[in-house]
Amino acid sequence: MSTERRLDLSPAFCARLRETLLRAGYDADGVLGALGGAAHSALGRGEPELASRASRDAGDLGTLIRLFLLGETEPAKSVTSAFAPLGLDETVTAGLLRADGDGYRAALDVRPHGDEDDSWWVISDLDADLLGHTVPEDHVLGVGHASLNLIRATSRRPVGTLLDVGTGNGVQALHATKHARRITATDVSARALALAAATFRLNELDVELVRGEWFAPVARRKFDQIVCNPPFVVGPPRVDYTYRDSGLAGDDASALVVRQLPGFLNEGGVGQLLASWLHVDGEDWTDRVARWLPAETDAWFAQRDVADPGLYVGTWLRDEGIDPRSPEGRAKAGAWLDWFAENDVDGIGFGYVTLRRASGVTPTVVCEDLRQAYDDPLGAEAANWLDRVDWLRGNGDSLLDVRFVVPPTVLLESVGEPGDEGWETTIRRLHRTDGPGWQHEVDELATRLLAGCRGALPLEDLIELLAASQGMAADELAAAALPVVRELVRHGMLVPSTPSSTS
Repeated sequence: MSTERRLDLSPAFCARLRETLLRAGYDADGVLGALGGAAHSALGRGEPELASRASRDAGDLGTLIRLFLLGETEPAKSVTSAFAPLGLDETVTAGLLRADGDGYRAALDVRPHGDEDDSWWVISDLDADLLGHTVPEDHVLGVGHASLNLIRATSRRPVGTLLDVGTGNGVQALHATKHARRITATDVSARALALAAATFRLNELDVELVRGEWFAPVARRKFDQIVCNPPFVVGPPRVDYTYRDSGLAGDDASALVVRQLPGFLNEGGVGQLLASWLHVDGEDWTDRVARWLPAETDAWFAQRDVADPGLYVGTWLRDEGIDPRSPEGRAKAGAWLDWFAENDVDGIGFGYVTLRRASGVTPTVVCEDLRQAYDDPLGAEAANWLDRVDWLRGNGDSLLDVRFVVPPTVLLESVGEPGDEGWETTIRRLHRTDGPGWQHEVDELATRLLAGCRGALPLEDLIELLAASQGMAADELAAAALPVVRELVRHGMLVPSTPSSTS
């Protein structure tokens, strides 16, 4: 093994590295303070020059920023100062730095990562841009968009035990420490486990780490919550990179996780994962993913995007540092696109899956598009969605007795077109302005019914009053209204006016 890939991130080394980082102020707030808003934003866009200039007056913190965030070579004197009490030989032996001429460069990515309340450090491998070549097969990815998406989509309600399947650099487990008492993290990659262990040591966190494929390392164990960011890239059955390729064909990796995960949950336990699914000619994607589910499992599949096969292949080639125009890129793209064509793939869906073990009841399975733009994290919404499913399960036969209200975050939008008698409303749309920004088109009768949902009268009375005003039979109007009411309740756009509100 080359010195560039060697790892010796012992507990003693990580403890002294932590001291180094704390002394320099190398955390999320410290980096932002040293760089300033403009340079920090430019760095996030992949424009390093402003950040490099801003870091020059930041002392040891500036040295760490240039080493780990900008990939620059730093003089030995500056590195010695920045890493005290660690010596340069120690950092090289551990695999953290490497010599580069008369100076030193980072051999690993050590990056501040935080949320509104906490700041941690995450250790991972350098990406292809900083390496200057394609990444090795056992490359351990940093905190990318997929990781951040899953963080935002994970419920943070307190739990006793949590399992992080395919932990990678450990970032999902880091966030889990805020709401789970005991955490177990698994990975098939020895290098990923070594870097995750160093991440946890650096942050003084206790996480159980076990190696193995999928759920094999935790056979016969059950958990209150499971999170998983699996190798969900779809295509031919190959493994170029363990962080993204499963060796299974098509979307079989996502299917495997969905099928097996509920069996490792305690009753009422929740699993949340990122997943991909094929859009196959002549097949509805919702039917495809619903077939993956085991019995007695509530499930919410939220599709965030659908990629064209050509765009998908180009994106993932660039991810591994391969120019799609190169001979290697052309060959890989050709084989990938051939596989899509042979399997009648029209597109690749991507999104979030929330699963709950629900024994002894009729499960609720919903597959829907969430491709609209929204800002709110989905984790709290997923937990509330499960609450609303429970409420509907317990009150579904008595909805007519419930006094409903429309939350103030729900607005009615009207679209009109000019007609012979002025503007004529052609579209009426309910829009929830928080959460995932759900929208529902409704007709005039539905808008009149919802206008009466102010918590004063039960739904049955409102329907009878509306039916009388329209010369309709109340039972026919109720039969048409109840499916709409259920859907609006499930989306948090209509809530009971009692303390048992599902919002």
